[in-house]
Amino acid sequence: MENKQAKRNSIFHSSFDLFRTKGFFQTSISDIVTKAGVAKGTFYLYFKDKYDLRDKLIAYKAGSLFHAAELKLKETEIKDFSERLIFIADQIIDRLAKEPEFLKFISKNLSWGVFKTALLKGHDTAETDFYDTFLHMVEESPYEFKNPEIMLFMIIELVGSSCYSCILENEPLPMKEYKPYLYDVIRGIIQMQIVREKN
Repeated sequence: MENKQAKRNSIFHSSFDLFRTKGFFQTSISDIVTKAGVAKGTFYLYFKDKYDLRDKLIAYKAGSLFHAAELKLKETEIKDFSERLIFIADQIIDRLAKEPEFLKFISKNLSWGVFKTALLKGHDTAETDFYDTFLHMVEESPYEFKNPEIMLFMIIELVGSSCYSCILENEPLPMKEYKPYLYDVIRGIIQMQIVREKN
């Protein structure tokens, strides 16, 4: 099992390096398996084609972002629902600021379906299931929300587009200066989704 996971991870790491340096369309499956040191048949054990690999790679990388943020949250005493989500967003933003190549890659290729897969399945290593964590946070909160999934979708879309503009282009402000505005809007989104306080 460990060897199987190691081969899969090697394909993920090698493909990510190649997609960043050569570009997705210029990278062949042969390039990937050569760099990963696996047989072409091994590639097809895990992935249907290069597009399937790309989607699973994004889910893998995104899942690792959420997992790391979730671990950091567990080290805190934050109880407020809004502040917990903002803490997670802040952790992810700081990580993406340190990895602009990853940010460029996911920004070009991300769809809600792929991201939801990452949230629901972690990155196939059973480290995390962020969507379950999120629903647990919703359940523990003192509020009933209209539609938790839509709320999460809006926050992720907002954070994703803000990261791209503020981190990669410093527009309209550098990310550090923009964060207070962003977090106020996230609080507003959460507030608008509250139906009532639970008894």
